[in-house]
Amino acid sequence: MQIEVAKRLQHTEEYYFSKKLREIDEMKKAGADVINLGIGSPDLPPHPDVIAVLTAEAAKSTVHGYQNYKGAPQLRTAIADWYARYYDVTLDPQTEVLPLIGSKEGIVHICMTYLQEGDKVLVPNPGYPAYTSAVRVSGATIVPYELKADRNWQPDFDALEQLDLSDVKMMWINYPHMPTGTLATNELFEKLIAFGKKHNILICHDNPYSFILNEHPQSILSIPGAKDVALELNSLSKSSNMAGWRIGMLLADKERINEILRFKSNMDSGMFLPLQLAAAKALQLDKSWYTQLNSVYAARREKVFQIMDLLQCTYDSNQVGLFVWAKIPDSYSNGYTLSDHVLSQAHVFITPGGIFGDAGDNYIRISLCATEETLDSVIKRIQETIL
Repeated sequence: MQIEVAKRLQHTEEYYFSKKLREIDEMKKAGADVINLGIGSPDLPPHPDVIAVLTAEAAKSTVHGYQNYKGAPQLRTAIADWYARYYDVTLDPQTEVLPLIGSKEGIVHICMTYLQEGDKVLVPNPGYPAYTSAVRVSGATIVPYELKADRNWQPDFDALEQLDLSDVKMMWINYPHMPTGTLATNELFEKLIAFGKKHNILICHDNPYSFILNEHPQSILSIPGAKDVALELNSLSKSSNMAGWRIGMLLADKERINEILRFKSNMDSGMFLPLQLAAAKALQLDKSWYTQLNSVYAARREKVFQIMDLLQCTYDSNQVGLFVWAKIPDSYSNGYTLSDHVLSQAHVFITPGGIFGDAGDNYIRISLCATEETLDSVIKRIQETIL
């Protein structure tokens, strides 16, 4: 018997990395020692104090039941304090903060709360593939807006104004931008808020990379009037080395929090309380935590720059975040070709930029989630097998 998948999934493919990891597993089974520089999964542990809180709380007998759908008050308060301290944003922890089981969950929740067939959504190209997937699952239509290097990977508002925006309900943005590592400016955020208000478009800012190799974290919610038209997602996956813990957050006006909670509360039954209390501890760490973390990533980034130089790629040395984004040389037809060549010859996987949209076809991306020793091994392999 064959059961056809729902219409919402017929144009939603399996995540690229899911397929690629299977290919890498097959190579490893055949005896290849493959180094994966594709995925931004932090290889460093959380702070010891965070783990200590999780251990102590999980040992208690009273913390294993269902939890509040809106999250523990201790976590909501810690999130609000974190935003005030680092982003200069005032949030009411009772009404404007919603903890999530990872911010990727939040992308789906937002789309499913507000979108349906007939709606349109502005999605960045290149951009995080999860935006495209979530919009498709909601039944809405994707309207890609291209980001270009010569505009510093920022939206072209003149081009956007030429579009028919009458059915556009939402716009996804992401700064520091993934995959290019570009920082936003207050001027950009101000333009986005004005654009959203002018056209009645909800501006959805995904902000998980703001602490990585960046001295001045930014939030779109710091712009006056932003809560009227914008919301923000954030995460501890990168900034606190807690990717597998699945700790995310949604920051928004009270009304939007309640609207999205109507969907979310039907999808899960809250987050394990010890995880929430440990996350609160992570948010209370002082700036020395981020300084120490970024010293590690800065040293790794220099190694990745060496790899890019060997591959004759060009890049912006001022980019931030957990990756290095680079333009490939003309000798390769696209990033997929270069990625496959490096994988087959050097047994090193790097991400082709085309998975983030066709505007990334001539680029590759390398993760900083590998030790300096591993990156030295990659340098040696490329020198021995490709050059």
